Amino acid sequence: MDGTKRNDIKVGSRVLVVQKQDQRSGKLTEGIVSRILTNSPNHHHGIKVMLESGIVGRVKEIK
Repeated sequence: MDGTKRNDIKVGSRVLVVQKQDQRSGKLTEGIVSRILTNSPNHHHGIKVMLESGIVGRVKEIK
């Protein structure tokens, strides 16, 4: 499942995100969602979240 719809993402979900500096390379980082930062119901590049590790990125895939 892709991460473009806010309703699909819950705090505690395991996700793959792309960080701002990794957007060109497409490198994904896995983690657990601690906060959802995007307020709109959907976003074409992915919903922005903060992981428990403190990393901020846009969700590309929900595990």
